[in-house]
This record gives sequence, C-alpha cells and structure tokens, in this order.
Amino acid sequence: MSLVLGIDTSNYTTSVSAFDGEKMIFRKKLLPVKNGEKGMRQSDAVFHHTVQLPELLSSLCSEISADISAVGVSVKPSNQEGSYMPCFLTGISVAKGISSALKIPLYEFSHQDGHIAAALYSCGKTDLINKEFLAFHISGGTSQGLLVSPSGDRFKTELLCDSLDLKAGQAVDRVGLMLGLKFSCGAELEKLALQSDKNFDNIKVFHKDFSFSLSGVENKCKQMLNNHENPCDIALYCIKYIESALSQTCNSLLEHYGKLPVIFSGGVMSNSIIRKDFEKKFGAYFAEPVFSSDNACGIAYLAYTMYEKEKIK
Repeated sequence: MSLVLGIDTSNYTTSVSAFDGEKMIFRKKLLPVKNGEKGMRQSDAVFHHTVQLPELLSSLCSEISADISAVGVSVKPSNQEGSYMPCFLTGISVAKGISSALKIPLYEFSHQDGHIAAALYSCGKTDLINKEFLAFHISGGTSQGLLVSPSGDRFKTELLCDSLDLKAGQAVDRVGLMLGLKFSCGAELEKLALQSDKNFDNIKVFHKDFSFSLSGVENKCKQMLNNHENPCDIALYCIKYIESALSQTCNSLLEHYGKLPVIFSGGVMSNSIIRKDFEKKFGAYFAEPVFSSDNACGIAYLAYTMYEKEKIK
C-alpha cells in the first residue's frame, strides 16, 4: 500500500498530511498572529512556518509505520498567472529535501487545488474530479468562483468571478476585530451570530458581471456599531452579507453555465449558517469544517492519485 505525504504552508496555517488510499491523518497549526492585529508580514509567516513545519512532521511521522512513497506540496496560492506568495517557499524547500533524500516523486499543486480536493474528499464526491463542476474558494486570501474541468491528472480551472475588493475572510476578520473578537474571527463571529433573531435575507450587494463587492459590509457594520446595535446582530449581518453576495453570483453562474454540481471550500465556508442555506438552495457540497480551513489533506490526496496512476503506466 502506498503512503503519500502532503505539505501546505499557507498564509496562516502550517499543515502536513499522510494518505494511503484509505486513511487520512494530518497535523496543522495556526501561525501566531498577535492579538488585535489583522494579519502578519510574509517574512514573519516564512519564519513561523520554518519553526512549526519540522514539529508537525515529527508528530505526523510518529503515527506512520509505512515508508513514504511520494510527496506533494502546495507551491502557490492559485493557478492564475502571476500567483505567488513567499510563505509557500518553506513547504517547497522541505518537500524537495524529502523527495531528494528518499528518492521519491515530488508533485506540485496550487493551494487552491488542495482546497478543492479536500472538499471533494471530505464530502465523498471525489468522482467529480473527472467531471465539470463549479467550485467556490472562499477564504481570507481568496474569494473566487471557478469552472473546474478534468485535465489528465490535474484540475483545469477557469476563473469566473472574484471579489472586487475585500475577500470574504478579510471582511469576517475586520468585523470580528471591530467587535472585540480574537483573530482569526470566523468561529467566534458565527457563534455570536447564532444568538441573533434578526432577518437579513434581502441584502443587496453590488455585482459587476459575475464578480461582487464586499467592502460595503465593513462600512455598514461600523455604522451599526456606532448606533449601539447588538453585537450578535452585527455578526449575523456580516455573514448574511457574504451569503447574499455568493448566492447572487452562484445563481448567475448556474443560469449561464447550466446546472452543474457546486462545491464550496475555504475557511469561510465552514460557517454553518451559509452551509445550511446553500445546501438547501443549490444542493451544494461542502467540506466538513475540519477540512474547510487550510490543510494539506487535499494536496496529499492529489499526490496519491497521481502516484497511483504513474505506477500503472
């Protein structure tokens, strides 16, 4: 049985995973963002990944008994031209070292590929890898809708829409920090929003073609806070604003491209409020929460798939 290692050093999470075709195990650790800050410099992210990655690999390998057959790694944020972020260099360096030392194949993917694959694996829809579908990757660094088509051993992704300004995760964190929550704010903001009994189902969000603007949510939430509105209502408004933006976009894309399966991935999509509504409205598939935020599981799955195909050739 083959065992494949996956590595992902994204903007806010160090993650490693191992997959043998049946069992997926992984370790991940958030980068230590200081209280009250909205993020960190890339130089600091590279440093913290350099410290955390060996620790996580040591912990993961203590649970592995088989030899590692191949290694996969995320090398850039997305497949779009010019996509680059220094934090991925840590993972690339370690993956190349493992590949050279063990004389095993190395497979490179985008971080976005990993998110899509993790979602498909998590919800039991890996058969879609060989079909066409819509994928939304909604996180702190990305808020995109993609047309995904099969292309040999890899995804072929066509960018259909993007946020025109703030990314969804940025909006969540800015509103969360405004309310005194700890970065990253997604889980706490959702917990707060679930205490509200307000109805925010008719929010209008600016769209241009299929893309959408999210900057208005920060301004509106500031206004609500200045008017001394209940924090739980402000939290819910933020979530429903993002939901409305994505709902309008998804409707438009399905009208244009026909009825395709829809997959949602990324940390923001672990939100139970959005998930419940979109499962009902679109029959959409979601990664389980533990697979929604940044992790190396999708990278390990894709690398395993490629390795197994090459063994047959």
